[in-house]
Amino acid sequence: MVSRGHYLRGRTAIVTGGGRGIGRSIVDRLVADGASVLTCGRSTRPDNLPAEVVWVQADVGISADARAIVDSTLKAFGEPTILVNNAGVQLTKTVVETTDDDWDLVVGANCKGMFNMCREVLPLMAAHGGTIVNIGSISGNVADPKMAIYNASKAFVHGLTRSIAVDHGPKVRCNAICPGWIMTEMASDGFDLAHDPARAKADAIARHPIGRLGAPADIANAVAWLVSDQAAFATGQCFVLDGGLTAASPLQPGLF
Repeated sequence: MVSRGHYLRGRTAIVTGGGRGIGRSIVDRLVADGASVLTCGRSTRPDNLPAEVVWVQADVGISADARAIVDSTLKAFGEPTILVNNAGVQLTKTVVETTDDDWDLVVGANCKGMFNMCREVLPLMAAHGGTIVNIGSISGNVADPKMAIYNASKAFVHGLTRSIAVDHGPKVRCNAICPGWIMTEMASDGFDLAHDPARAKADAIARHPIGRLGAPADIANAVAWLVSDQAAFATGQCFVLDGGLTAASPLQPGLF
């Protein structure tokens, strides 16, 4: 990964769900740009996490755990100036199929977890300033089949992002990134559910005007910009980053 001159040196970042996938790519990018980073997850510390990154085993959906994450950040690096809410889970079920336990799992991570972390850092950022980036999804704008509670949870992310920007500016800037298909373990698992995974993946790629699926680094690059001074006028926005997927008609050019 190429550093851009360590322009985040002196800043402290919390990245939730930074053990793998998009979250891990965000951690690596912020470290490369000079930030001190603490990340967390429900499992034990990944073996390949850089030594300078602090790991906290925690569940952001539990209020006490969110408080412990922020307390650990204060002890390790001082007051956080960056929060990236990336932790989340995905569930493939309709409303009728969704159980109470399913609700607690998805809403606990995707909604309450983000809310908990914002509630913990906002009083600190109100004093010295800060930036929050929430990882939403195009699934909060359009509905994926059989993903009702996940779709709804991401719409919550987008709504709370705007509220935080309005209520806590100008000290705090808050934006969301809405990824499309990003090649992570979660995406691979989704393709594996298809009758023909290879065909499903090829069809997905064909629907992207940019000609490929996204990579975790694509999202990390956007996060790096949003938390930098270069994005000083950006707040309250939900930036779609989907390779043009939702801009395109469902009719494919090859059919005509």
